[in-house]
Amino acid sequence: MSECNHDCSSCASKCANAKPSSLLAPANPGSAVKKIIGVVSGKGGVGKSLVTGLLACAAARMGKSAGVMDADITGPSIPRMFGVQEQVYGNDMGLLPAVTESGVKLMSINLILENDTDPVIWRGALIAGTVKQFWTEVCWGETDCLFIDMPPGTGDVPLTVFQSMPVDGIIIVASPQELVGMIVEKAVNMARMMNIPVLGIVENMAYMACPDCGRRLYPFGEGKTAAVAEKHGLPLLAQLPINPAVAAACDAGRVEDVIVPEISGAVDAVMNCPKRVIE
Repeated sequence: MSECNHDCSSCASKCANAKPSSLLAPANPGSAVKKIIGVVSGKGGVGKSLVTGLLACAAARMGKSAGVMDADITGPSIPRMFGVQEQVYGNDMGLLPAVTESGVKLMSINLILENDTDPVIWRGALIAGTVKQFWTEVCWGETDCLFIDMPPGTGDVPLTVFQSMPVDGIIIVASPQELVGMIVEKAVNMARMMNIPVLGIVENMAYMACPDCGRRLYPFGEGKTAAVAEKHGLPLLAQLPINPAVAAACDAGRVEDVIVPEISGAVDAVMNCPKRVIE
């Protein structure tokens, strides 16, 4: 067979060396995002949004321009965590993200709805399309690190993000429960099927400090997440303690006031993550 010498995306020829066309969507013309990091979990309630917020705040403290795309359309929590309530607006370039006190850019469905308690009762295709618009129609400007707070699981939204955005790596958030192995494995397998690098695992609610002696207590058991990380050849980037003060700050919209030293390993992984080469 002769060598293909034409544009395969516009013809019906079945060339032997033809490659499938890319599904990547173009970013908004007003966006210049250097690095995209997805924060994922196999199930809900493990603190994925907290980890996303901590990473973005840590990046901002380092002098980086950070943004958070809240891709959890039916359960958004990022705006309230940052204490942002006003609706976003747009101009000729597109939608403009909200900006927090420390300069973190935010886009969430709750910044578009009239009331942040209004339910989003949409089918999967519309939800996935909205997340894609957060990339194509939001003017992110010059952004060093864009963190995407994913909904739990391996459904429409993660698939849309992985296919349509040039994600450079993901961080998996897990809790130290018996099901952690199966849950993490689902997330790892999806990332590998989509050719997305997994930077490592963050274990949330790993332990709590005794208020009297400071000794670490493990209400969910010890060592499960570390064993799962080792099984998949992934680093355990951080083990975050149960801290009521952190929860209270997030509930009050003051996540930017929170400093969690234990997150430093995950921050380093983000900063050292190379730009993914997409063929």
